[in-house]
Amino acid sequence: MRDSRKEYQQRGLYVEVRGNDVARALRKLKKLINAEGVVKELRDKEYYEKPSLKRKKAKAAARKRHLKELEKKNDI
Repeated sequence: MRDSRKEYQQRGLYVEVRGNDVARALRKLKKLINAEGVVKELRDKEYYEKPSLKRKKAKAAARKRHLKELEKKNDI
């Protein structure tokens, strides 16, 4: 028989609070959440966006990244 508590702890994001240092644990949790892209995903799903608009935004972002990369290469 498996220990369900052990299985539950392994899923999802969690941060241990050591030495009663809640502020540090909160900073680590925010960093983890940001790295996982949870906030971005929540913002994206806040309102429905038509697929054509999603493609248009993705294409504009790709163009912006490309131009930024070209600018960086030309500066060097």
